[in-house]
Amino acid sequence: MSGDNTFAEFVARIRAGDEQAAAELVRRYEPLIRREIRMRLEDRRLSRLFDSMDLCQSVLASFFLRTAAGEYDLERPEQLVGLLVTMARNKLASAARREYRVRRDNRRVSEKAAEDLDGVPDGGLGPGEVLASKELLEQFRQALSAEERQIVELRGGGLAWADVAARLGGTAQSRRMQLTRAVERVVRELGIEPADL
Repeated sequence: MSGDNTFAEFVARIRAGDEQAAAELVRRYEPLIRREIRMRLEDRRLSRLFDSMDLCQSVLASFFLRTAAGEYDLERPEQLVGLLVTMARNKLASAARREYRVRRDNRRVSEKAAEDLDGVPDGGLGPGEVLASKELLEQFRQALSAEERQIVELRGGGLAWADVAARLGGTAQSRRMQLTRAVERVVRELGIEPADL
């Protein structure tokens, strides 16, 4: 990908559910996400509980779903890298907090525990398949109100937040927050990711 136009087209293809674009994103950025997670798994007890691949799949599933909803404004590849790294850190921190909150004796946890991580897609589903899952996207859209779906459609059509606000009323910031809250509500309802991410 070279140039701003090419990157914008790439993001638009991901937003539209293009499987080839999703596969390209996974190919390019999965190693970066997994490396970030492994570097942060300093506590050996946690590294026994969490697998970098499971957390990476959770990051990518969230990214694809939120991108399809039009939540992210990404103009440069560096912004995408920063977003994915931040998401990976947050997913790991949240999973670690949950583990500590439960105060498990993680010496007794088997190697299979990472497969039971709440909010992480099944090991059988790859991130590209999560994006391609029209059923998941349809469930997501059905859980939105009519007004929230309208915001998603306008953002999916490439409209900037200011243009969305001009069409629907309100301010760009209020419409952005409305969509952010709607996405958080729906992912909680669908059990896609923990509420605190």
